[in-house]
Amino acid sequence: MTLPQTLSDTVTLNNGVQMPWFGLGVWKAEEHEVAEAVATALRLGYRSIDTAMIYENEEGVGRGIRQSGVPREEIFVTTKVWNSDQGYDKTLNAFDESLSRLGLDYIDLYLVHWPGVGQDLYIDTWRALEKLYEEGKVRAIGVCNFKEHHLQELMRRTDIVPVVNQVEYHPRLAQKELASFCKEKNIRLEAWSPLMQGKLFDDPTLKTIAEQHGKDVAQVILRWDIQNGVVTIPKSVKEHRIRSNADIFDFSLSPEDMAAIDKLNREERIGPDPDEHMRGFE
Repeated sequence: MTLPQTLSDTVTLNNGVQMPWFGLGVWKAEEHEVAEAVATALRLGYRSIDTAMIYENEEGVGRGIRQSGVPREEIFVTTKVWNSDQGYDKTLNAFDESLSRLGLDYIDLYLVHWPGVGQDLYIDTWRALEKLYEEGKVRAIGVCNFKEHHLQELMRRTDIVPVVNQVEYHPRLAQKELASFCKEKNIRLEAWSPLMQGKLFDDPTLKTIAEQHGKDVAQVILRWDIQNGVVTIPKSVKEHRIRSNADIFDFSLSPEDMAAIDKLNREERIGPDPDEHMRGFE
């Protein structure tokens, strides 16, 4: 695996599309602040922006893209279909609405946000994504929060293998078995909440490694992601954090550093388990 050397470097997905290794997540970014965050990130060299219908900020993301002055073809835009929009026809309608809110002609990556619980509606949803892909309205399609059994069922009953599985991933939730399965199937793992919403910033192991490299804990975690072959999209709306988060391409973690961080894994989630009731996520 060739590791990225710059913020603009890309990884090749299983359909040949190039996706940036590093991007800006905008979950919980308010509509009034997200446009400036997106424009700032793009001016700083980011080329990947990750949003979703449920974030209620797709319009702001679109404005930020236009304000940045960066050509559309240089930007990799991800959005997602929400649980209440699952199903074949509803997904197609939800896609059109997201496209309209973003003010774009196409989406680079469209994802199924959650597999759902107690039903397999995601199969019909995925077939809608396959149609969008075949029609050229999206350049790539993938999933979020899918466990191995969801992926196996999806691949058994549909035609296109997801390019990406975006999951909660950080040093306390390394999901090693899932990561191994995705690697075997050439599905790229992508990390949401890579910084565990700041809950790792006081960890003594991470602080020690950060001091040794002259970096902060966030930069060490994000570098760990990249060296594990995981695409990552930390969220921030503050310019200094957007800049700092991306300052991870001038150092490397040693094998000893990586092993020490690996030992922090507890399979500890801050979000819901995809197999359990998604209270608050319907």
